[in-house]
Amino acid sequence: WQPDPDKVRRRLERILAEARAADTMPWDWSKRSLFKKIFPDMAGLLPEEEGRQYVLQFEQEWERLMAA
Repeated sequence: WQPDPDKVRRRLERILAEARAADTMPWDWSKRSLFKKIFPDMAGLLPEEEGRQYVLQFEQEWERLMAA
């Protein structure tokens, strides 16, 4: 089985867009736990540098939201 990189990108972009649009953490405990786990895993399905960039963006948004 090979993941569809375009589907992976779309899912990562949806999560990032939701985070970027929020002033405070938009997710309950369950979703936070899920996204904290699956986002890096999903990014790992993309080419290495691209995946690293997604993870970096996610971590930046995560820190911003946790500090809000």
